Amino acid sequence: MTAKIGVITFPGTLDDVDASRAVRIAGAEAVDLWHSDADLRGVDAVVVPGGFSYGDYLRSGAISALAPVMQSVIDAAGKGMPVLGICNGFQVLTEARLLPGALTRNQGLHFHCTDTYLEVTNADTAWTSDFELGQKILIPAKHGEGRFQADPATIDELEGEGRVVFRYTDNYNGSVNAIAGVTNETGRVVGLMPHPEHAVEKLTGPSIDGLGLFLSAIGKIAA
Repeated sequence: MTAKIGVITFPGTLDDVDASRAVRIAGAEAVDLWHSDADLRGVDAVVVPGGFSYGDYLRSGAISALAPVMQSVIDAAGKGMPVLGICNGFQVLTEARLLPGALTRNQGLHFHCTDTYLEVTNADTAWTSDFELGQKILIPAKHGEGRFQADPATIDELEGEGRVVFRYTDNYNGSVNAIAGVTNETGRVVGLMPHPEHAVEKLTGPSIDGLGLFLSAIGKIAA
């Protein structure tokens, strides 16, 4: 049976189409989910994509975290459904308390748009099992508020439990410990700032390294 992966669209989302394409290229069925609908339509996993949901008013991701669809995502994640937050989606997951920490203004207060190498520091999550530990993957990044921050106790917890999933090799935005992505306690909810959905085809991306996240989820669903 083909895996069904939902992709949420909020007002202001701009990478939902790319995320859906990545899901299809990986071999799953992409299911459109609308922010005001609570029905997840029987999906096996959910992607919360990037963009500027609700114009990033108040705080990035803060309003989207209160959308009806997100309450359903929170409930499903509590039952073990794999959830991936990309860029603004990562911000939404932190605001929804599905992931710890916060994404703040980049050091230097500049918006960055660049291809960056990430180191895979946890290859046991629902979204990274297709990678090797320590593998370097080339992924596009584009954000102004991607600097990962958390209190020292939370950072110690993330590091001690192996819940840092990706690290920047250049740490251009000044994230604590060069953290680019983290996971929850179960390893089934993952958020990262760079955009794997933009690295799934040689024609349009700097690599096809991003495909590994979607293949990992499909494999986890099929297991």
